[in-house]
Amino acid sequence: MEKMWSGRFKQSAASLLDDFNASIMFDRRLYREDIEGSLAHAAMLKEQGILSAEELKAIQEGMAQVLEEIESNVFEWKIGDEDLHMAIEKRLTAIIGEAGGKLHTARSRNDQVAVDFRRYVLRKNLEIAGLLKEVTEVIVAIAKEHTTTLLPGMTHLQHAQPINFGFHLLAYASMFKRDIERFVDSRRRNNISPLGCAALAGTPHNIDRRMTAAALGFDAPSVNCLDTVSDRDFALEILFNISTMMMHVSRLAEELILWSSYEFGFVELSDEYSTGSSIMPQKKNPDVPELLRGKTGRVNGNLIALLTVMKGLPLAYNKDTQEDKEGVFDSVDTAELSLNILREALRTMAIKPHNMEKACKKGHLSATDLADYLVKQCNIPFRTAHFITGNAVARAEELGIDLSEITYTELQQVDERIGEDVMPLLALEHSMNARRSEGGTATERTQEQVAYFENYLTGLSL
Repeated sequence: MEKMWSGRFKQSAASLLDDFNASIMFDRRLYREDIEGSLAHAAMLKEQGILSAEELKAIQEGMAQVLEEIESNVFEWKIGDEDLHMAIEKRLTAIIGEAGGKLHTARSRNDQVAVDFRRYVLRKNLEIAGLLKEVTEVIVAIAKEHTTTLLPGMTHLQHAQPINFGFHLLAYASMFKRDIERFVDSRRRNNISPLGCAALAGTPHNIDRRMTAAALGFDAPSVNCLDTVSDRDFALEILFNISTMMMHVSRLAEELILWSSYEFGFVELSDEYSTGSSIMPQKKNPDVPELLRGKTGRVNGNLIALLTVMKGLPLAYNKDTQEDKEGVFDSVDTAELSLNILREALRTMAIKPHNMEKACKKGHLSATDLADYLVKQCNIPFRTAHFITGNAVARAEELGIDLSEITYTELQQVDERIGEDVMPLLALEHSMNARRSEGGTATERTQEQVAYFENYLTGLSL
């Protein structure tokens, strides 16, 4: 098959080279971006007197037919065409004749693919941010219902201090808010047009890059063409953003796995988003959060792969960058599917407040409250108060009870300076609500955080 670039060559390309060199079987996903970019380019060429009005009309009508053929699945993608740019241009030329061959004036596949891929990535930044918004809305709605539900807050996966379940969930709302901001900021920063950079150095044709930039929704044309045709920072950014987001998803998934176990029993995943065992009929497995946790490694691999591809490339364009797309496509697909199923798994899960509160009576969660009392009411140095509290915990352990259940008589035997006014402070609910500093777990503070996220999500326009 004769290539569109084959004039300089005396021998035809080997079929093995076609298999190795072609990107058409995956980059055809960008067909809409490619056609839109071509139409903007053609309109600019007409305004600059490079194409006639009749040629522009022919290109527009021909492209409309190409688009219809692609979307109705009758377009024939041939590996010998190498990439979607060649395939579309070749089909256009077959439809409209010589005018199709003029479309490539003042551009190269280097800036063409940079436009297509960049626009795809910019669009996906906002779409993923939109899915994150939906997940966060579910989290905030659940949190709003559980600002008084006691939960053992943990460090080192050990019981630490009593918090409320809503407060815990809003930690993930905070993570996802940062993720949304990263996607939105990446879109803003990278919204510049490569079109008109041609192969690497611009073009001698009298083109209007600002016209095509505006037509395609870019803020402006890029500044330096040599950088632009080889730049894949925008692709690296979305891969990093997805990896960071999926790390947050994985942390939440890990908690869902723990919480849904018999040992915790804090939540139960719905039957719709659980699976069973092929041998053990009693099993209800948390496969959704497990897969979410596992897919994080997959997207991390795509990020490292592209970083490695780009690390040693001299300016400007190199064929290595053909390896940029499959990893991005895979990470985008993984992110979108993961966020959709996470949203539904959270929305449909059952929450068990009784088990959460029961777990709070293990691990002496109000110990810090006793230490704080000794410091504030008895004027005891914190280190000494820490030691006395440790003795109180040891006594509760001997009695087989939680510190929140110890009697005043037992505390007096630990240290006679402890007053009876300490007893209400050891109650788990009081301990949770005592942490009312800004950003703390007290119910009133958690409710403030719920309102903060509700306002943020309401005002978020993507």
